[in-house]
Amino acid sequence: MELSPYLENLQRDLTAAAAPGGDDVTRAAGLLAGSLEASARLCLMEALSDAAAEITSKLSSASVEVRLRGRDADLVVTEAVAEPEQPIAAAAPPPTEGEQARITLRLPEQLKETIERAAAAEGVSVNAWLVRALWGATQPGPPGPPGPGFRPGPGFPPGPGFPPGRRITGYAQS
Repeated sequence: MELSPYLENLQRDLTAAAAPGGDDVTRAAGLLAGSLEASARLCLMEALSDAAAEITSKLSSASVEVRLRGRDADLVVTEAVAEPEQPIAAAAPPPTEGEQARITLRLPEQLKETIERAAAAEGVSVNAWLVRALWGATQPGPPGPPGPGFRPGPGFPPGPGFPPGRRITGYAQS
């Protein structure tokens, strides 16, 4: 997607808005528009990245990325590849006795919905499903997905028990 036409429109609109102020104001507006190009390009990239993230959260079998090519942005749609079902060895159940601790966990909405569906499919609570998944992930032995119905979503970090070729993509803001 070429961003230059949008930036040229912004520059033209700013110059036109300054025209009633005379030649000096019009010249100042032209200089200001030229110096704002980098900032405006960054704002457009942020808007595209936010849109791609929102679209990805609504898709169940694809993800949308924004990639830079020179000074232009490309929107890339990646279809998720269905993975064959593999038998999963059940991990030993976590101990039910002892003290319990409470933590707050922030999850992407899409991952939360996936966990809720997996827990419902197994007839257990989300808490029980997460405890079992975490327990299985921290036990020695061959690593694997935490339980039936667990499917890592787009951008899930690569690691033991997850298909190679997955990568984390996105936009960071500090």
